[in-house]
Amino acid sequence: MAELKVIKTAAEEGLAEAFAGARAHLPGAASVKSLRENAFRTFELKGLPHRRVEEWKYTDLRALMRDAKPLAPLPDAAAKLKAKSASAFASAAKARRIVIVDGVFAADLSDLAGLEPGLSIGSLAEALSQGEADVVERLGRRAPLADDPAFALNTAMMSDGAVILAADGVKVERPIHLVFVTTSIKPVSVFTRSLVSVGKGSSLSIIESHESADGIDNQANHAIDVAIADDGRLDHVKIGREGDRALHVASLVAEIGKNAHFNDFTFTAGGAVTRNQIAMSLNGSDTHAAVRGASLLKARQHADNTLVMDHAVGHCESRELFKAVLDDESRSVFQGKIIVQPHAQKTDAKMATHALLLSEDAEADAKPELEIFADDVVCGHGATAGALDDDLLFYLKARGIPQKEAEALMVEAFIGEAVEAVENEVVREALMDLARAWLKARG
Repeated sequence: MAELKVIKTAAEEGLAEAFAGARAHLPGAASVKSLRENAFRTFELKGLPHRRVEEWKYTDLRALMRDAKPLAPLPDAAAKLKAKSASAFASAAKARRIVIVDGVFAADLSDLAGLEPGLSIGSLAEALSQGEADVVERLGRRAPLADDPAFALNTAMMSDGAVILAADGVKVERPIHLVFVTTSIKPVSVFTRSLVSVGKGSSLSIIESHESADGIDNQANHAIDVAIADDGRLDHVKIGREGDRALHVASLVAEIGKNAHFNDFTFTAGGAVTRNQIAMSLNGSDTHAAVRGASLLKARQHADNTLVMDHAVGHCESRELFKAVLDDESRSVFQGKIIVQPHAQKTDAKMATHALLLSEDAEADAKPELEIFADDVVCGHGATAGALDDDLLFYLKARGIPQKEAEALMVEAFIGEAVEAVENEVVREALMDLARAWLKARG
């Protein structure tokens, strides 16, 4: 019987060549190398995800990613000089700035002095090279997105990232700002993995921003692995402001303990193609998780927010709210799934997505889902898409407010409902400033 021949795309072939060339130089001892090999086999079996893969139905990465860009070289002095001026969020929020340049942890650009007792911040590559048992064990466990081809590819190719550990009982008041900067003037690809561990009864706030220049079709595959112990708290804000030709795939996996809190917010205003995928498992009772986001899209931008919230035990609460503003021929995607396991009684979960279309050529796709295997729960979901309210617009114009200004006020109010959930007031206002700048540029 003749064997079926799997035809690889140019991008898949390029990724295979990149892994073959880099595998000997990627950090980690034998156990990590074995983890990488297994992960790449998972990717090879599945290939780049496409529209026939349900979780990637609206973001056909096989079609969108025509080739694989070469791996970014180690950052030189010029690259680090560029990275110094990246993002003003750290100073605005008085945050501790941790910089990853072209996929490499840059200790010399990072604020590592005077860490709070019980807090440690370091390089993933260094931890893997030194064989730190906790880090290796963490990477080796079966993560919620282990079978996802993009996440598997990240596991195989991860070069560096940040390892942030807060010991039990540590209250870190100062936010930590992870600044991911791609500086190359030629198209490159980067693969980073960061680990965040919040100990029992500890609290931590993280801002994560991604930046690159316009006009360069870079490719990025980032992943953050979060673990929150019992009674812990993590506030996480991600800001995507990459160049207008960038392809950005990001994965966040989180395992949350008893009576813990996780507040997550994703803001997308850059990049040509963005895919933010989040998988959370609520493993302890009386846990609260809030996952929210806002996207501001124009031209032919494509932004996909895909979420899976797994209520593994009872007496937990989750809230999801995603909003998108679309202009020109842009496209937003929201796929949200809430899973309530058989023993997760008394679950309270609500999910909503709303899209505001400023152009007849824009498109918003929404697929909220509930999988409920328990009977004593309160769950719901909703999705809307539409244009600006003509009556309200007329009301504002009748009071002397010009058309564009009236539209901007309405859009700002629409986005503000999602942004107001961000705990840090300075970051919240900075996000609204980004929204106002986007509206102003719209003309």
